[in-house]
Amino acid sequence: MSTPSVASEQSDASAPADAGAPSPFHRLSDFVAIPRLGGLALSADGTRLAVAVATLDPEKKKWQSALWEVDPAGERSARRLTRSAPGESAPAWLPDGSLLFTSARPVPGVTVEGDPKPALWSLPADGGEARVVLTRPGGVAGVAVAADSGDVLVSAATMPGAGDAEADEERRRKRTDAGVTAVLHEDYPVRYWDHDLGPAVPHLLWAGQLPADEPSGETVDPPALRDLTPDARPPHGAGDDFTLSPDGRLVARSEDVPDGPAGRRTRVVLTETATGETRVLVDDPLADVHAARFSPDGATVVCGRERLSTYAEPPDYTLLLVDVATGSARELAGGFDRWPTEPQFSADGSSVYFLADDDGRHAIFRVPVAGGAPVRLTANGAYSDLQVARDGSALFALRSAYDSPPLPVRLDPAAPMQEPAPLPSPGTLGPLPGTLHEIEATAADGARVQSWLVLPDGASAETPAPLVLWIHGGPLMSWNSWSWRWCPWILAARGYAVLLPNPALSDGFGLDFVRRGWGEWGGAPYTDLMSAVDAAEARPDIDASRTAAMGGSFGGYMANWVATQTDRFRAIVTHASLWDLDAFTGTTDAAYYWEKEWGDPLRQPKRYEQNSPHRYADAIRTPMLVIHGDKDYRVPIGEALRLWYDLQKRGIPSKFLYFPDEHHWVMTPGNAQVWYETALAFLAEHVLGEEWQRPDLL
Repeated sequence: MSTPSVASEQSDASAPADAGAPSPFHRLSDFVAIPRLGGLALSADGTRLAVAVATLDPEKKKWQSALWEVDPAGERSARRLTRSAPGESAPAWLPDGSLLFTSARPVPGVTVEGDPKPALWSLPADGGEARVVLTRPGGVAGVAVAADSGDVLVSAATMPGAGDAEADEERRRKRTDAGVTAVLHEDYPVRYWDHDLGPAVPHLLWAGQLPADEPSGETVDPPALRDLTPDARPPHGAGDDFTLSPDGRLVARSEDVPDGPAGRRTRVVLTETATGETRVLVDDPLADVHAARFSPDGATVVCGRERLSTYAEPPDYTLLLVDVATGSARELAGGFDRWPTEPQFSADGSSVYFLADDDGRHAIFRVPVAGGAPVRLTANGAYSDLQVARDGSALFALRSAYDSPPLPVRLDPAAPMQEPAPLPSPGTLGPLPGTLHEIEATAADGARVQSWLVLPDGASAETPAPLVLWIHGGPLMSWNSWSWRWCPWILAARGYAVLLPNPALSDGFGLDFVRRGWGEWGGAPYTDLMSAVDAAEARPDIDASRTAAMGGSFGGYMANWVATQTDRFRAIVTHASLWDLDAFTGTTDAAYYWEKEWGDPLRQPKRYEQNSPHRYADAIRTPMLVIHGDKDYRVPIGEALRLWYDLQKRGIPSKFLYFPDEHHWVMTPGNAQVWYETALAFLAEHVLGEEWQRPDLL
């Protein structure tokens, strides 16, 4: 493959997709080709927005990310800023208007053995060629910029005992030359989601002021890096949650520490960038403290506090305001019965913005620092990547909903219950193959159960649609935002109605709603789901005689549980699912987290015995499609293997879609298409009564 031209990076422009274009949901190849937005960043002067846009590469085998510029005023079309085969991500603006990003694109004059690693690059404010700023043997994983001073801090995986890049490279080379891939662990855990931990761990490296670009275009020497976390060690090193004070004098970061013999929790520490001296700012033995962000004057930090769960109680979240000088802390928004996340200060420091699930939405809230109740600023949709204009004039974010993928929007910083229009950007959809509705049900104990219902075009009392119950994962989350992985519109395009309920354990409905299912996954979560299905089936546009259930992760657990409790569904699709809770708890990547809720299986077996689906396998009568990725470390492959065997030996009509190189999510475009093709074929056979059609590539 030829090296791409970097000089032409800002030459491309694009208008939004034609709103009259045909729906991309009828053909899976069109669906996976839809541009996907993420990683919004606002320039210091508020005049430029950068966003990462992922599209299919020319071979259509992977997604390739590029950076685009979006006009914050909404007057100009979006334009593409970067272009290379490896792609670009993690945009961050310097105060002078230069745009930093990470990319594994070839570095001029550098020969790389093995897979190329992401380096830090800079695109000049006035356009032209991007230049490489710095490289590391293990790649650059993240970057933070001080808002006022422009100082730069990067995160990079570094081998134990490596004091600089040369030593890091030497240690890596020796392992490669010796054919060694082994990792010696001395602390739990050893894996995380989809990757092994160690031997290299994240370190925070101080770059300070970056050298200015040479007008002549000559190569600029990379900045000298200083390790602010030389003692970072496994399992998580310096972590990935860090931020700089506006003047660049301090780093606030979450530090992973032991919590009992095999548990972990986080506290917030401060490091002086000039000396590397570190002190603990907030350390609560009963909580994870994280997501620290500085006030504009650098005197205060706001951070999230998650009360650790116990056998009796689920976690709970709040915000803390912490004095940087003294470490004194007070709770912000006390009594707010929602879970605040991703806090940051307003431009003048008088308020804090945060995000929280609320009644099937993921909303932006504003709470005064002086005290008072939080005000919800957004009516519908789910928001992420919140950006605060430094002059206080506006907020920017990515907004999605079940009828819209993430798109950039501009918001008023104070007005409640806004419905902002999207700014011109790539990724705008054409028509959807149906309509979105919100419905409610009443549970057996009187609790309200909120759901989203996607109806296909043409559904009516005369032509009612077959229904698919789609159960969310988590379990401490809710259906509230667009999902590329779990997209109901693909089913709607084929005539199915899709029910997306938020049963007990779902976030955004208050702590008592979570308590209803805590440690009793087979109780209220199951009965809430059945109440939601009853309400949907009571509609004249739903065909109650043709239904199926599906879910992934916790949703897969619930799909398995449903299979053991009822035969009302014609088919069940279970992805990355929990089957034997005792086996899962001992082999997942964070066993200590789940044991808080379930207890030690040897000393407290009750909840395992009452809620593990495998104990009720003899009751299954419904055909099941089992799907799992071998690299899933959150729900290990053993769960699927045991489930598959238990179904087969009982003669249950079943199939097993196995992905040798996928993890908890199925990420590659080809495998994602096969996932949907197989699930749709299975549903068509058992729900619609059609002949089984094996996907061509299987």
